[in-house]
Amino acid sequence: MQQLPKGDKKLLNAWAFYDWANSVYNLTISSAIFPIFWGVLTIVRDDDGKILSDTVHFMGIDFNNDSLISYVTACAFIVVSVLSPLLSGIADYVGNKKNFLKFFCYLGAISCIGLYWFSLDNLWFSLLCYFLGLIGFWCSLVFYNSYLPDIAFPAQQDAISAKGYSLGYIGSVILLIINLVMILKFEWFGFKSADMPTRLSFIMVGVWWIGFSQYTYYYLPKGNKKDNLTKAVIFNGFKELKLIWSSMQHNVRLKRYLYAFFVYSMAVQTIMLIATYFGIEELDWGDQDAKTGLIISILLIQLVAVLGAFLTSKASNKYGNIKTLIVINSIWICICIFAYTVTTPYEFYGTAAVVGLVMGGIQSLSRSTYSKLLPENAVDTASYFSFYDVSEKIGIVIGMFSYGIIAQLTGSVRYAILFFILFFVVGVLLLFKIPKDVK
Repeated sequence: MQQLPKGDKKLLNAWAFYDWANSVYNLTISSAIFPIFWGVLTIVRDDDGKILSDTVHFMGIDFNNDSLISYVTACAFIVVSVLSPLLSGIADYVGNKKNFLKFFCYLGAISCIGLYWFSLDNLWFSLLCYFLGLIGFWCSLVFYNSYLPDIAFPAQQDAISAKGYSLGYIGSVILLIINLVMILKFEWFGFKSADMPTRLSFIMVGVWWIGFSQYTYYYLPKGNKKDNLTKAVIFNGFKELKLIWSSMQHNVRLKRYLYAFFVYSMAVQTIMLIATYFGIEELDWGDQDAKTGLIISILLIQLVAVLGAFLTSKASNKYGNIKTLIVINSIWICICIFAYTVTTPYEFYGTAAVVGLVMGGIQSLSRSTYSKLLPENAVDTASYFSFYDVSEKIGIVIGMFSYGIIAQLTGSVRYAILFFILFFVVGVLLLFKIPKDVK
């Protein structure tokens, strides 16, 4: 089909719709069903619900279950951190960003389907599927995010970035509700237990992700063609990164923003990844079903996040991106302080509502702020966004290893939550150092 012009409404909507396609992974695998599934497999409780054992034997070592999954997650992000700048540089050079986006989408989706066979008896294969799912999801985002300055003008970027996140939250909630009905009311569908519908939900994530992404692929341009694929292309990828790093040294605003983003994103992304594990092990659910309560809180976060992304977009238009980010990070500090004291489900629900509000805002605004700070008429947007994504991924590696070590040493997630306050404080201070001519 004929390529749509930059700023075209249909092109913008097609780009944003990839959030609808891929966010089911982030909700079902990273936040909701898989963490609960992992807890059921690895935690032994007595008749009163008290934890007797949360140890997993792997590679000849006894791991705390939270520590093991956090280490696997951190290792996946190390791979993503290495791959994304290399691949984005190559993609910009040969002009086939869409093919890279497709490859990692399919890798992630097929790995999700592989989780259907997850078991402690076959832990190597099981954790490999989890590992490759993470790589597929996050590497695909490098190329997805890099399209933003290609398809939208600066004045459109805050709104369309927020729309993407909003579509992602809505789409993922729809699939999660379908999965939850299957899991909680398994007898309606002829299942003997919740195990089979839980495993089927992993297949549904993969099918949803591949299926709905086709709409995005139909309208997105292939990329900015520069040259044919040659043996030397890998070195040209490194050359692109070197040139962009050099250009960043002269862009004070962009460089300082990246420093701030690296620090506060480290805490945001880690907290989002460990929230469900916190709820499983740290709360006294009493007579309430922990699984149902956790799902309610996750749904609450997703629904409120839609409002958060919308309100943040409006606030950034009125007060400026940097000022809005400073306020949001300050709210995160308060959340961490309160979360350290949370012991009851209702306190957890209240915290989840506030988390949802600022989660949607900080993600969409961080992405669009970076896009606005790129040099005008930048062609190598994938390489520029690789720095953004690598900052985020290395931050997650540090955050997840920190969380794993603290959980292993103390047996409690609470101290890790308290530790992350430091990152938000430093992030706020760094945001204040960005030159005043940046809104």
